[in-house]
Amino acid sequence: PPAPPAAMKIAVIGQSLFGQEVYCHLREEGHEVVGVFTVPDKDGKADPLGLKADKDGVPVFKFPRWRARGQALPDVVATYQALGAELNVLPFCSQFIPMEIISAPRHGSIIYHPSLLPRHRGASAINWTLIHGDKKGGFTIFWADDGLDTGDLLLQKECEIFPDDTVSTLYSRFLFPEGVKGMVQAVKLIAEGRAPRLPQPEDGATYEGIQKKETAQINWDQPAEAIHNWIRGNDKVPGAWTEACGQKLTFFSSTLSTEGLVPEGETLPIPGAHRPGVVTGAGLILFGNDDRMLLVKSIQLEDGKMIPASQLFRGADSTGLELTEEDLVTAEAVRGAWKRILPNVVEVEDSTDFFKSGAASLDVVRLVEEVKELCDGLELENEDIYMATTFGDFMQLLVRKMRGDNKESQCVIDHVEKTVNKLTLRMPHQLFIGGAFVDAEGAKTYETINPTDGSVICQVSLAQVSDVDKAVAAAKDAFEHGLWGKISARDRGRLLYRLADLLEQQQEELATIEALDAGAVYTLALKTHVGMSIQTFRYFAGWCDKIQGATIPINQARPNRNLTMTRKEPIGVCGIVIPWNYPLMMLSWKMAACLAAGNTVVIKPAQVTPLTALKFAELTLKAGIPKGVINVLPGSGSVVGQRLSDHPDVRKIAFTGSTEVGKRIMKSCALSNVKKVSLELGGKSPLIIFADCDLRKAVQMGMSSVFFNKGENCIAAGRLFVEDSIHDQFVQRVVEEVGKMKIGSPLDRDTSHGPQNHQAHLQKLVEYCQRGVKEGATLVCGGNQVPRPGFFFEPTVFTDVEDHMFIAREESFGPVMIISRFASGDVDAVLSRANATEFGLASGVFTRDISKALYVSDKLEAGTVFVNTYNKTDVAAPFGGFKQSGFGKDLGEAALNEYLRVKTVTFEY
Repeated sequence: PPAPPAAMKIAVIGQSLFGQEVYCHLREEGHEVVGVFTVPDKDGKADPLGLKADKDGVPVFKFPRWRARGQALPDVVATYQALGAELNVLPFCSQFIPMEIISAPRHGSIIYHPSLLPRHRGASAINWTLIHGDKKGGFTIFWADDGLDTGDLLLQKECEIFPDDTVSTLYSRFLFPEGVKGMVQAVKLIAEGRAPRLPQPEDGATYEGIQKKETAQINWDQPAEAIHNWIRGNDKVPGAWTEACGQKLTFFSSTLSTEGLVPEGETLPIPGAHRPGVVTGAGLILFGNDDRMLLVKSIQLEDGKMIPASQLFRGADSTGLELTEEDLVTAEAVRGAWKRILPNVVEVEDSTDFFKSGAASLDVVRLVEEVKELCDGLELENEDIYMATTFGDFMQLLVRKMRGDNKESQCVIDHVEKTVNKLTLRMPHQLFIGGAFVDAEGAKTYETINPTDGSVICQVSLAQVSDVDKAVAAAKDAFEHGLWGKISARDRGRLLYRLADLLEQQQEELATIEALDAGAVYTLALKTHVGMSIQTFRYFAGWCDKIQGATIPINQARPNRNLTMTRKEPIGVCGIVIPWNYPLMMLSWKMAACLAAGNTVVIKPAQVTPLTALKFAELTLKAGIPKGVINVLPGSGSVVGQRLSDHPDVRKIAFTGSTEVGKRIMKSCALSNVKKVSLELGGKSPLIIFADCDLRKAVQMGMSSVFFNKGENCIAAGRLFVEDSIHDQFVQRVVEEVGKMKIGSPLDRDTSHGPQNHQAHLQKLVEYCQRGVKEGATLVCGGNQVPRPGFFFEPTVFTDVEDHMFIAREESFGPVMIISRFASGDVDAVLSRANATEFGLASGVFTRDISKALYVSDKLEAGTVFVNTYNKTDVAAPFGGFKQSGFGKDLGEAALNEYLRVKTVTFEY
């Protein structure tokens, strides 16, 4: 084997975290760092490179300058020469180093430059890479010259420039981590005697000056893309600015991703601009001379205060949170962090300004990390600190985030208030888009009805196609650029746990809204509609940090080796369309898994039952779910559901509803952009009751299989097959039990059977039963609307139902028990009849014979088989159908796969 490269004596000349990382890696490689030359302390704070070297016992020198009047300072040169360095490494250096130092070592000096030389020579190379809209960027390590960036090339690495990259993102993603590796690789090449010296070509060479505030003014007479490049190229330092509102406004966080944004809001006249800017809820929309839009999300005012661009015209908010004793304890701990970061500040007051007290960009990173440690993993963004620069404002922001409050959104919620069930219900009734409750396009609304008495509960916003586009754009932005994609999986789980806790705290109000809007019996709503929703979010919160890929052995490309691994990644923006029978529970079954996988969501609740979904949206604000992650659009399936299925930015549709609509959704998903789809569709679930069963339990569970939740249950037993020898006894007991059922208001605690969900469904049930009688089935009891206000239907039992009848083939989705006989002992015949349907959602069997139970469960063609029980679903057990009952799973680990994509990555080494 070749001998390892010889260790060298190295002088590191530079500063910053980048310099510190290069220094550490060189020492790890076995090189001797004989001295570190860095900048003098600023405001009493040492540079990270010097600080680390000093701790390691490496000599540190902090010369304020290296030369005077164009000549190297003799004492500085002597100090340097005494170290005997064989190579100078300049990872990032803001000082001018004289050639007497550059040329002194045996191997000379190498320096890092953040562009692909000879393009963008000069100190603002990263800025100009973005300003020019380069599609490729990267860095160069070259043999140092006299400061003109013209030295021979040693090593270059390039990367793709993304459309919304800024100096910070490009530096963090590539220039910093890969630059550190590149410096270490360059030193290794020198030590091995293999380092090239390639003269820089003059073809394509550019030199741009240092970007300063006075030269960063925006030229509006250019296309939107050029304006965007100018803003992102000047992002943070020095900041692209313009005159407007009688002051200098500096723009940050620009994007060209404006699909779905509508330029509606208060206009901002800008001298020289092609069109006025428009302040919207998403930020400030600007226009190029080509009429294309760009969006700016942050603005710095002339006094230095940074604000969200959406709040440009809002007055200063003088109201503040009242801090609890626990908040005050946190405030003192955070005050201590400020003191450590700002050593020259004697006392940190509420008015102390972080940046005016000497903090720099490195201190922003440190404060974010300190807060994360002090506040139980709370994730701040750098932008948060720029938005709240005084200690008082910072603590207000911090406490709001710890409480999960979104003050802006909470202040604009227009609640409908009703006193019901000894509670004051406060129900949002508008669309929920991008973290805010807003009216629909054209302020369109519709009435949501109380099925108990037919009265109007309230007006609800009716989403239009343009509203779907806005919601999808908000979800896409949250997925691609927001905090949701940046936080760790464990922190995502923490937010979902918090949301589950809030659902539990509000369970009485949620159950009451479910009773009011959907007719759900309150006690059942409390246990199932809401109770299982809480369990679902807790279950999937636990999965967040357990979604993982695998390493796979593959054939090796000899003499090299290979490593293949898989990664499970979120899909992106998901559309969810849910039915009206379990409004909150169906939302939870799909959304919890979708969010746990890391996706963002636009959900359409059923038009007739929107209120718990909108209340849920309010709770997501309190839980701290970032804006845009969840969007709720009440509206019609033909408008909202269809647009979600057709939308090119939606990558997944999850639907629960009829088979007919499911087929249309599947077709639209295929024709639009081949979306991933999961469908939970209609059912006609068979329940087979053998003579050797526990008859008491079979009657009890048979009742539940049909009448649970008023029969509005996707897995309801659509047809009961009862063995001939016990048929009459079974029917007699069922009729007795039906007679005991209490029909009444869903809010009465002794009610066992509430109203059907809505008027149209009630009418379908009446027609369904009329058809059963007409075809010759025996109506044993029920079959009619209950003569009282509201949408009540009698629990109904049919016998003598033959296989060809309509009611034997089609589901009622109501409280209608369909009973057919089968010959004693003829197991295969009844199985054939049970499977003679295009549906396959659920099924059941009652028998004491374990062999028979296993045989029947094996032969039944359904996604779920219940044995000696029914309706026993659990958050950990996968749920979904076969045949025309759909495909894909809700609940259990299997549900996560519906919202993930698998990427295969193969390495060769």
